[in-house]
Amino acid sequence: LKLDLPNFMTESGNSSGPTPGAKFSHILQKDAFLVFRSLCKLSMKPLSDGPPDPKSHELRSKILSLQLLLSILQNAGPVFRTNEMFINAIKQYLCVALSKNGVSSVPEVFELSLSIFLTLLSNFKTHLKMQIEVFFKEIFLYILETSTSSFDHKWMVIQTLTRICADAQSVVDIYVNYDCDLNAANIFERLVNDLSKIAQGRGSQELGMSNVQELSLRKKGLECLVSILKCMVEWSKDQYVNPNSQTTLGQEKPTEQDSNETKHPETINRYGSLNSLDSTASSGIGSYSTQMSGTDNPEQFEVLKQQKEIIEQGIDLFNKKPKRGIQYLQEQGMLGTTPEDIAQFLHQEERLDSTQVGEFLGDNDKFNKEVMYAYVDQHDFSGKDFVSALRMFLEGFRLPGEAQKIDRLMEKFAARYLECNQGQTLFASADTAYVLAYSIIMLTTDLHSPQVKNKMTKEQYIKMNRGINDSKDLPEEYLSAIYNEIAGKKISMKETKELTIPTKSSKQSVASEKQRRLLYNLEMEQMAKTAKALMEAVSHVQAPFTSATHLEHVRPMFKLAWTPFLAAFSVGLQDCDDTEVASLCLEGIRCAIRIACIFNIQLERDAYVQALARFTLLTVSSGITEMKQKNIDTIKTLITVAHTDGNYLGNSWHEILKCISQLELAQLIGTGVKPRYISGTVRGREGSFTGTKDQAPDEFVGLGLVGGNVDWKQIASIQESIGETSSQSVVVAVDRIFTGSTRLDGNAIVDFVRWLCAVSMDELLSATHPRMFSLQKIVEISYYNMGRIRLQWSRIWEVIGDHFNKVGCNPNEDVAIFAVDSLRQLSMKFLEKGELANFRFQKDFLRPFEHIMKRNRSPTIRDMVVRCIAQMVNSQAANIRSGWKNIFSVFHLAASDQDESIVELAFQTTGHIVTIVFEKHFPATIDSFQDAVKCLSEFACNAAFPDTSMEAIRLIRHCAKYVSDRPQEYTSDDMNVAPEDRVWVRGWFPILFELSCIINRCKLDVRTRGLTVMFEIMKTYGHTYEKHWWQDLFRIVFRIFDNMKLPEQQTEKAEWMTTTCNHALYAICDVFTQYLEVLSDVLLDDIFAQLYWCVQQDNEQLARSGTNCLENVVILNGEKFTLEIWDKTCTCMLDIFKTTIPHALLTWRPVSGEFGSGSLSDTKEKLVSFLWLTSNFLFLSFKEFPEQKLFAALLIKCVVQLELIQTIDNIVFFPATSKKEDAENLAAAQRDAVEFDVHVDTQDQGMYRFLTSQQLFKLLDCLLESHRFAKAFNSNNEQRTALWKAGFKGKSKPNLLKQETSSLACGLRILFRMYMDESRTSAWEEVQQRLLNVCSEALSYFLTLTSESHREAWTNLLLLFLTKVLKISDERFKAHASFYYPLLCEIMQFDLIPELRAVLRRFFLRIGVVFQISQPPEQESGISKQ
Repeated sequence: LKLDLPNFMTESGNSSGPTPGAKFSHILQKDAFLVFRSLCKLSMKPLSDGPPDPKSHELRSKILSLQLLLSILQNAGPVFRTNEMFINAIKQYLCVALSKNGVSSVPEVFELSLSIFLTLLSNFKTHLKMQIEVFFKEIFLYILETSTSSFDHKWMVIQTLTRICADAQSVVDIYVNYDCDLNAANIFERLVNDLSKIAQGRGSQELGMSNVQELSLRKKGLECLVSILKCMVEWSKDQYVNPNSQTTLGQEKPTEQDSNETKHPETINRYGSLNSLDSTASSGIGSYSTQMSGTDNPEQFEVLKQQKEIIEQGIDLFNKKPKRGIQYLQEQGMLGTTPEDIAQFLHQEERLDSTQVGEFLGDNDKFNKEVMYAYVDQHDFSGKDFVSALRMFLEGFRLPGEAQKIDRLMEKFAARYLECNQGQTLFASADTAYVLAYSIIMLTTDLHSPQVKNKMTKEQYIKMNRGINDSKDLPEEYLSAIYNEIAGKKISMKETKELTIPTKSSKQSVASEKQRRLLYNLEMEQMAKTAKALMEAVSHVQAPFTSATHLEHVRPMFKLAWTPFLAAFSVGLQDCDDTEVASLCLEGIRCAIRIACIFNIQLERDAYVQALARFTLLTVSSGITEMKQKNIDTIKTLITVAHTDGNYLGNSWHEILKCISQLELAQLIGTGVKPRYISGTVRGREGSFTGTKDQAPDEFVGLGLVGGNVDWKQIASIQESIGETSSQSVVVAVDRIFTGSTRLDGNAIVDFVRWLCAVSMDELLSATHPRMFSLQKIVEISYYNMGRIRLQWSRIWEVIGDHFNKVGCNPNEDVAIFAVDSLRQLSMKFLEKGELANFRFQKDFLRPFEHIMKRNRSPTIRDMVVRCIAQMVNSQAANIRSGWKNIFSVFHLAASDQDESIVELAFQTTGHIVTIVFEKHFPATIDSFQDAVKCLSEFACNAAFPDTSMEAIRLIRHCAKYVSDRPQEYTSDDMNVAPEDRVWVRGWFPILFELSCIINRCKLDVRTRGLTVMFEIMKTYGHTYEKHWWQDLFRIVFRIFDNMKLPEQQTEKAEWMTTTCNHALYAICDVFTQYLEVLSDVLLDDIFAQLYWCVQQDNEQLARSGTNCLENVVILNGEKFTLEIWDKTCTCMLDIFKTTIPHALLTWRPVSGEFGSGSLSDTKEKLVSFLWLTSNFLFLSFKEFPEQKLFAALLIKCVVQLELIQTIDNIVFFPATSKKEDAENLAAAQRDAVEFDVHVDTQDQGMYRFLTSQQLFKLLDCLLESHRFAKAFNSNNEQRTALWKAGFKGKSKPNLLKQETSSLACGLRILFRMYMDESRTSAWEEVQQRLLNVCSEALSYFLTLTSESHREAWTNLLLLFLTKVLKISDERFKAHASFYYPLLCEIMQFDLIPELRAVLRRFFLRIGVVFQISQPPEQESGISKQ
């Protein structure tokens, strides 16, 4: 040891700077250091050549030293573990020694080296980041990957790895420190990939292993993979919640790492001009080291990992197409854009393909040249001789082949060389250096290329370089030295590194074991060299090592490595029947699923679950026949996963539930239950297999087991192998999944249910054998989970309800019946829980009944639905709240059915609800009150059952009572409805609206009943209605008259108008009269408009009713009318008058030649006369007589005109009638007693006193217009004849006598009444003027009449006129008499009736008296007084 001391001093002085004495606090420590160093040196002594001799001194001392070193490390105390000197010793001596022994072909040495490495890994890894990387990369993984290493070596390495993989901290640390370090190799990734290959048994043939060896190696590989996954599960366990314990396993970790918020700024060195690169590295490794302290920050590592992947991807791209690679790295922000940045990248990145670098630098592109200049400028050639500088320059890349490219590179090299060595005197200019450099390149090619046969001599070389130095020569000895150097050692251009793992082709060449050994020993030596070189290179590097603490790392680790794991486990399960292999694979898959679940990595989780499902063989068509123990175990694993990871499985539930569904089918076969299983009820063949030998039982066909004939032996063996699937443990485990569903969290249960429904759907879709296994399970889990909070339950039900919707409409009736029955049971159970106010869960729950009722046309199912609902109403009425809506909805759908029993039962129950349940539970049902009324209206509209219709209307009337009795109970969710209007919106309006719908939809008797009830309700309860309610209400009422909604066919339309419209019109007027105060502003305009409409329709009955109602409304309510209302009334009458004057009577012309003969044929004539008798033109088909439609319409207009004249008369004078007055006038004339007042003019009757003079004049104008039209028509003989010939009005020529006379009579009455009215003195002048004009015009017209009958018609008119004139005062009489006198004289010529003559006589006598022509005849007055 003493001898070693000075030696040590110098070494130490070189390496650590200061003397070591200062480093050791105790002399013993120094001794320990020296002993340790000596043992390292001793272990490195080389063995003699040839096969090692176990007894040889060298080998024994090597083994002893290694054993001692192992012992030292295992028992190392705190000082040894932390003191910088000892750590440096380990780096500088021990690691180098290990790199040599770690590749020893002596098993014992190799094994000891591995043990020492393990100890280093567990105790010193934080200081040995670089060294550990070298071990893994250059030794372990290399031995695993190369095909020449021996089984023993591989076995030992994998044994060691088993120990490393069992320690969670180590596994995660390897990932964090190497895979996430930009400068380190991806050790975790490579490790998993290599293990996966071994576990799959790939490459074992070339190794010449025996099968036993291969299997044991595979098992070891699997074991390592499983341990890695177990470590990952262990590492992240705090994030996993077992649904069955509901407590987190393991105590919470203290969270101080999380609270360490001091995240270090990420100074990741990108290749860029900003950060000058760390030059701590003595070689390329670690050149861009990450300045990070050892804190663990998962986000930062994830960023690093991403960056690393980007860089690797970029390098790959560069090695194919340099520009593409550079562009990619720049896009990703990992590389600067300046030529300097790129040049630096080309210098420093070891992994770039040297040929591509050369090509890139030599390219003539402007940018490439800039990069090349920058690249050369980053070299420092100061103080180097020319050839060394050239060698250094060409180390970085491979010179391209093209002369121009070489030319450019050499030119720049020469310039840079001179720039760096400005003091030199050898070269006159850069040109000299450039030519020389080029010639050296040519020389090295010439001397060392096998293609060149005639090599250049030294003389030739010197001659070639004559005159290059500015026309002078370079010194000959200088060129000679260059020649000698190049001849001795060629300039090695950098080659592209090929991986030293031999390729396939070389594997075949390894013929014998002996050859393989030799080859391997060569490789080992090469490995040892590389490893030792690398170890020495990194022995001074301080690289921070991060100890991982966060759970988060597991996610990226798993995402990185899940495919090789899956490949290994799948292959293991697929092609190996060894139980141990199977159980390892299953365990691995379980762990992988657990990790994917914990971190919610869906794609990966689904892949693993699918793999499991695939190996149960349950879902494969031929599967069950092949069932082996490993498949049974797979089934058990799958069930366990479902049980423990249920909360995280998401869409993977699909695979699991599919398997469980198939498992049930397998169990049916396994337990030998023969009969076909459908819908849980056994049908068809009982007992054991019957039927012919070659006919397979159905369920085997269903599982795709049997093709053609059946081999019964085969079936027996299948049953035996499947028998295991029915073992107690499996059955119980499956049950546990469903009973355990209550423990799944809120989201998981929804996934579970969703996929259970999907599987159930698949089961039911089988055309021949629908199965109900999953459907039954859905019902079961609904029971189990009903206790969940509402929020979760409604999400579950959304899925299940939808499933029941579909299943309830299944074409297979058994299935649908089962669904409806299950629904009923669930609903009963659910309804028992009751419901708080304002919740809507029952509504969601019962919705499937509605859906099934709507979509399923099968009478059996519909009947069943109605029965189920009826049962609910009978037993649970008190608990139903929001569910009433669905119940009425179902009955609403049943109401339109054609099946008597369905309608009957539904109506019975509806009746029961409306009469009894409403009485008891009105507040609970009030929300669905509208639905109840709508439902009743639907019953009323079912034409097939008239009794039900009538009864339904009665029940609607009954509902009105509830609204009237309990108006305060109506509430509304709709914020737009004012509280006082709620009873209208939710109570009255629905009732009246539905009645109006009945009126619009039903046959006559039902709609009449509906109309009656509707107005009855208005009359009974109208006193409680607000004004704006009435507006809403009449909007619906007037729909009865809406042309758009009337029936299309003419006959129906006519019937509708004569019955319903008529009925409604009178009813509206009644209601108006009853509630005049409220309605006068609301309704009057509408009523007038409606009456006007009625008169417009081509329907005589309706037209008459229109005028009739107008009259009633005005007579009953006129006293309360305001002036404004009277204006409206008069305007309405005016409008009716104007639009109903039958102008076309005067303008109509026959189509030429149509009625040439002048008359219609007999039959037509009869028809036409019948037409006018019934006065209902609509029964005639107008295609035959185009005129008839026009004529009929004209006729109705004539009728309306007459009716209107009568109406005005009645309105003004009611109860006095013109008929009565005419009769009295006649009687008086007969008695010749004109003096005595005819007692008609009682002043206070009729509406006369409420009308202003202006309004009266308006009416007068109408009357006179009507009169003039009639006169015009009656005088136009030619037109009347033409119309008559065309078939207008039957037997005699048409005339308008009645219109002519009655209009004038009414006008005269009004005028005379105003003339006598003291209160209207202001209008007298106009009245008199009008009277004189009208009367003289009338008399003149009378004188022109030629026909006797026509004059006869005028008798009453003349009587009226004369009687009225006789009654006026003498003063006025003068004016009148003088005006009419000549006309009256003319009248004397006609043959008048005696009464008229008597009155005329009076008239003339009075003229004599008034104009004082004669004395008043006393005696006459005497006579009359008697």
